[in-house]
Amino acid sequence: MRRFLRAGHDPVRERLKRDLFQFNKTVEHGFPHQPSALGYSPFLRLMAIGTRSGAIKLYGAPGVEFMGLHEENNTVMQIHFIPDQCQLVTLLDDNSLHLWSLKQQGGASELREEHRFTLKGPPGSPPSATQVTAVLPHSSREVLYLGTESGSIFAVELPALRVLEGRTISPEAVLQRIPEDNCNRRSCELVEALQEHPKNPDQILIGYSRGLIVLWDLQNNKATQHFLGSQQLENLYWLRDGSKFISCHYDGSYTQWPVSSDTRQSEPLENTVPYGPFPCKAISKIYWQTTKNGLPYIIFQGGMPRASYGDRHSISVIHGSQQTAFDFTSRVIDFFIIFSSDPAAEFDDPSALVALAEEELVVIDLKSAGWPAVHPPYLASLHCSAITCSHHVSNIPLKLWERIISAGSKQNIHYSSMPWPIDGGTNIAPDPPQRDLLLTGHEDGTVRFWDASGVCLHLLYKLSTVRVFLTDADPNDNMNTLGEDEWPPLRKVGTFDPYSDDPRLGIQKIYLCKYSGYLAVAGTAGQVLVMELNDEDAEHVVDHAEADLLQDQEGYRWKGHEKLKTRDGPVRFEAGFQPFVLVQCQPPAVVTSLALHSEWKLVAFGTSHGFGLFDHQQKRLVFVKCTLHPSDQLALEGPLSRVKSLKKSLRQSFRRIRRSRVSSRKRRGAAGNASEVQEANAKFDQDALQEMELAPVQRKIEARSAEDSFTGFVRTLYFADTFLRDSSRHCPSLWAGTNGGTVYAFCLRVPPAERRMDEPVRAEQAKEIQLMHRAPVVGILVLDGRSTPLPEPLEVAHDLSKSPDMQGSHQLLVVSEEQFKVFTLPKVSSKLKLKLTALEGCRVRKVTVANFGSCKTDDYSENDLAVLTNLGDIQIISLPFLKLQIRYPCIRKEDVSGIASCVFTKYGQGFYLISPSEFERFSLSTKWLVEPRCLVDMPEVTSNNHMHNKSGTENAARKS
Repeated sequence: MRRFLRAGHDPVRERLKRDLFQFNKTVEHGFPHQPSALGYSPFLRLMAIGTRSGAIKLYGAPGVEFMGLHEENNTVMQIHFIPDQCQLVTLLDDNSLHLWSLKQQGGASELREEHRFTLKGPPGSPPSATQVTAVLPHSSREVLYLGTESGSIFAVELPALRVLEGRTISPEAVLQRIPEDNCNRRSCELVEALQEHPKNPDQILIGYSRGLIVLWDLQNNKATQHFLGSQQLENLYWLRDGSKFISCHYDGSYTQWPVSSDTRQSEPLENTVPYGPFPCKAISKIYWQTTKNGLPYIIFQGGMPRASYGDRHSISVIHGSQQTAFDFTSRVIDFFIIFSSDPAAEFDDPSALVALAEEELVVIDLKSAGWPAVHPPYLASLHCSAITCSHHVSNIPLKLWERIISAGSKQNIHYSSMPWPIDGGTNIAPDPPQRDLLLTGHEDGTVRFWDASGVCLHLLYKLSTVRVFLTDADPNDNMNTLGEDEWPPLRKVGTFDPYSDDPRLGIQKIYLCKYSGYLAVAGTAGQVLVMELNDEDAEHVVDHAEADLLQDQEGYRWKGHEKLKTRDGPVRFEAGFQPFVLVQCQPPAVVTSLALHSEWKLVAFGTSHGFGLFDHQQKRLVFVKCTLHPSDQLALEGPLSRVKSLKKSLRQSFRRIRRSRVSSRKRRGAAGNASEVQEANAKFDQDALQEMELAPVQRKIEARSAEDSFTGFVRTLYFADTFLRDSSRHCPSLWAGTNGGTVYAFCLRVPPAERRMDEPVRAEQAKEIQLMHRAPVVGILVLDGRSTPLPEPLEVAHDLSKSPDMQGSHQLLVVSEEQFKVFTLPKVSSKLKLKLTALEGCRVRKVTVANFGSCKTDDYSENDLAVLTNLGDIQIISLPFLKLQIRYPCIRKEDVSGIASCVFTKYGQGFYLISPSEFERFSLSTKWLVEPRCLVDMPEVTSNNHMHNKSGTENAARKS
């Protein structure tokens, strides 16, 4: 009865757990999902992005990040910074306004929501009367002007967000100052744009949708000048000296208007249709930037010919005879120009164009010849091709780190060398304690290497596996090449490209050895590439080998996709990781598991049909093992096949029902025969149970049938130097776990280094363990004589780990979806187990060993299991006694893709996808915490600085 007792409460251990474990979601890496608004403050040099889910994110210098979330979770429509203040205003699609402030607390700045406000009209008025369409923060920092659908303009006091009744500009008041023959009541409907005069804060420009533009005197409450456009108005822009302004229109034209106090009505100076004479798309926003050489920069969004280029998303830049239409692969949300914000400066002198598209942020250097793109230090488009897998490597050696950066810098020669122009705030977070890499595999056959050491997830290097194979697309194709006479002069920008030439190229598994520089990459069509790092470009033949996992078994026919065709002859590779051998699995099914041992020069791979071992030094297949069960017909259909056997599924369902009924009848019969024994023991059990605390009730978990599909699916592979045959000699071994709860162990004979190329590696199956509950095996681990996990290959040789204890007895930990079970080695007798599903009702999805250090002392650390379940909980389980230490809710259980994408680090952190383009970073450790910590100081306010209006977002987001 002792095993039913709960462990007692240990106060010393509880204190230690508080020093070791703490759950925090720390930072979001990548590009915001579904961005909807953009804002910029020249005063703070900060950029703000709003999303459809109500999030608002501020970015400055690398490492300077802030995030806020509106309670309503409504779409952010517009963002405007208050001039010369650490404040901004957001407009949501429910017509509510929110005032946010950057406040200092504890030596760092925080983003807080101060006030919220909804504009209300008189009783009985329609919603359009107060539907906000344009927002103008006045340079006085005391008033916010709100243009509405009804044509009224309301003045709202800052920071209280209270309507100033006496300062409302009604359509009737505007019409009184304009001759009747020029316009009517409908001319003053829907305020499209509001802009403050750059030299006179008492005047604002009001643009109405139907083309009427009015210069309004705030001091005298009257219209001083009006301008009549013939086309529907989209936006307005003041020139720096206030002598004229530019209006852009729905027909793809823009117009220059002079401003003079001598006349009440002005005629346009010039009307231009940049891509006419054919019908063109609307120009939704425009900038006219002055320069010292006299030639202005004219920058506008849209305006392309409708018939031929109506589906393009473009921003055009014109400077003298130089003209380029930057072509984006996703819809442009908004853009702004970074230019001189000093009011004493005579010219704008623009330096950069910052464009927010739906799927990426693009920055163009306007100072350098050719207007190259700037490599962003954050807001990386992680999903430029869909992420298919990820792999984290901690504590990268400096030499390997520098070689990867060197390879990446050769790829980035076409980027501008311009410093990052959005550089507000100060990053005060401590420097990362080590160099970490996050590798992401993508659908297009690429692997991207990200610097995951700190707050900014920065791209270091991109590896492509496409060159090894023959595909429809030529990798030498240049999409940006233009003919000399091509018009419009389109140029593709950005990296977002969701289309894959061939879905078989998709990367499914990655394994990097940080000590040797060997990299193994496996894909969707059974391809396994082994690569090594080369600092120079090279041209060589990639050796091929085939691994027939079916071993010519009769009765099986692969119904899935074919293998990828490979290139014949030498292939030229860029500096970086270059493949030297390709192992092709047959049938060409998705590679489901991968392991690399760089010291033994071996790579193991598994699919739904079996697993194999390859010697990449001798370039020779060591062995293959078929794990298919006779009922595994679904494993032969492949992931890209649409064929599903309904008859087979129904048959399996009825078999399960029949088995459960038979087993229940057997239980009832056994209960009748044993009734006398139960009566004899009843009194003893009742008395004993009254004196003890019961353990939690265990759920009844029925064993899975061997006939269930995909039982041969290889889930995990593991190399270990341990005692497999007897307790006196240890040897290299390979372990494999399958979906049907089977563990295979192979004893390996690896020749010594001096005879490594002369003698073959030999393998012999030594053990086969069948778990009784037949749950999928998701992890295998060997513990040495000190109950410590075995070190990584070459880790001891680099003096980064103690040698494993080979004197004491080793233990084998097998983690299935339902249980953790410890076996003794070499006998493989059961020693200890934890029934997770029976106790908790959840299943293991991810498991890894993590090292947790105490935040109180550097002398203590311990290895534990970090476990993610199908319910989205993270549990920390002790080694080797399998005691649950703590549980944290992390991911919503409905977020299946987020759970599937989770990857743990070696030191108690983790990443998972919260959207196709964003990783959420979390920490389970008190010692290892990577989170933004930054400070935004108030710069000195210069007098008459009214240039903020030039980069505020207008209603481009609303119109699109």
